Amino acid sequence: MFGEPLFGVVLIFALFSLGEFLSVMTKARIPMLFVVLFGYLILLWTGIFPTDIIESSNLAAFAALIPAPLVVHMGTLIPFDQIKEQYKSVLIALAGNVVAIILIFMICVPIIGYTSSVAGIGPLTGGIIATVVTSEGLQAQGFTHLVTITALIMGLQNIIGMPLAINLLRRYGFKIQAQIHRGTFKASNEVVSQDKHQGQRKSLLPKRMQTQIILLFQIFLGGALAIFLDNLTGLNYSIWALAIGIVGTYIGFYQGNVMERANSFGISMALIIIVIMTLMEDITPGMLTTYLPHVLLILMVGIIGIVIGGYITSKLFKWDQYKGIPVALTALFGFPGDYIICEEISRSIGKTEYEQKVIFNEILTPMLIGGFTTVTLASIVFASILIGTI
Repeated sequence: MFGEPLFGVVLIFALFSLGEFLSVMTKARIPMLFVVLFGYLILLWTGIFPTDIIESSNLAAFAALIPAPLVVHMGTLIPFDQIKEQYKSVLIALAGNVVAIILIFMICVPIIGYTSSVAGIGPLTGGIIATVVTSEGLQAQGFTHLVTITALIMGLQNIIGMPLAINLLRRYGFKIQAQIHRGTFKASNEVVSQDKHQGQRKSLLPKRMQTQIILLFQIFLGGALAIFLDNLTGLNYSIWALAIGIVGTYIGFYQGNVMERANSFGISMALIIIVIMTLMEDITPGMLTTYLPHVLLILMVGIIGIVIGGYITSKLFKWDQYKGIPVALTALFGFPGDYIICEEISRSIGKTEYEQKVIFNEILTPMLIGGFTTVTLASIVFASILIGTI
């Protein structure tokens, strides 16, 4: 049956669809990645999936090409102007990451070792690309068994991070609602229209030439350049790809959100998950049992660090702690989790359409910028640098 590549593709995407279904039904309380990664391991261990299902489906070779172009795309997501106007969100998110890393080095390294700690920092401080960078680095250094830590944290952090952020942000939402009722609410100066910035972006490419094929060529060209610079300098391709995306968008070579414009973001995200799945194929039930305490320790220490960093920076910027800490916690889930949280909180708290709109507008931009800072920028840089130290 699995001699036909398409059969394997159907089964893999069936697992993806199950994860997406459960995520939608539970409003992301059960993350799609958790279902896919742990479901994949169980299906391998029970023999329902053959161990070479990804290889036989011919997806592995194509998936291996995706990380660099996807990081280029991430660099095109949010313009410089909006990052500058949201500098407080950026610094709060970064502070959460930095304090988390410091605490992990202080507490986890003496207990579980340096390499195991670094294996957990990438996914903890960001998202799926940092997980790929960390996992690839571990494999290249011969620490394949430690990919277990990376994958477990990637799968578990959403389950802890989203409920914590929801609980804190709900308190802030109720404060906004009370201010509306008293007539004392004033919109934050940092609230910026993302559409306005999108409209202001310049482009070197005439609109009629912005076809899906040409946009894809630009993305893969940036990814190839990042790989070339990695080979030339030894600096990880992910940092080069991120810089190429940011600078390319600033000068107008790239369009904002370029993969979405090329209608290729969905399949790219699916392929990047497949990259992680291929890195997990050697994980055994024994490894899961062995490294689960490591994972729980890194999660506990790291999340405490994120909360402390978010709290301290919020106080420095005179932000409400219930607004600032969730911005730092976006490192644990990123987009679309940050958007879903804002939508759910505004809908559940606001008693009128006006209240819902005000609450939503007040919390959305800082949360999106926080998620962009951690998942797209900081985590890739941190993971790339730290993985080079082992």
